[in-house]
Amino acid sequence: MHPTIESMFDAAENRYLEQDELTVLTSYVESLPERIETYRCLRDKEVTLMQAVADQLETQFSNESQQVLERCLKNALLIMRYVAMAMLQNDPEILDQKLMAWLRETNAVYNTQAIDAALYPLISRQLASTLTASQLDLVRPYLSTAEQAFTQPNSAPVAV
Repeated sequence: MHPTIESMFDAAENRYLEQDELTVLTSYVESLPERIETYRCLRDKEVTLMQAVADQLETQFSNESQQVLERCLKNALLIMRYVAMAMLQNDPEILDQKLMAWLRETNAVYNTQAIDAALYPLISRQLASTLTASQLDLVRPYLSTAEQAFTQPNSAPVAV
């Protein structure tokens, strides 16, 4: 659940929600049908979307070992699933809490920064051809957060 809404419910345990709190809640609830539909679309089209990314990545990095490319693609798949969940819950903290520190370490250990950096534009292009504009607007901030955290060299680790 969105952290603001969760803390709002906790704070209002012994009182009614105030108008500004109801406004935040209403906004979230009104956006939920589109978030759910976007999540379903990502889930249902995951294989097609990621296969297109894999094909392009193999072409772009044809001299790279299959094992390295597969590791990068598995990480990208994991990132997409967490991006989808963060978008559904409207909670950017999901990326930091559950994913990014581990992926940064993996990226550094296997020295796949160039491949990982190339993945994001490929994924973005596939998302643009898969999602509607409003769905893309919901996903883009979370994907951008993941991209920035994952592809910036020497970025500070995220607390888990």
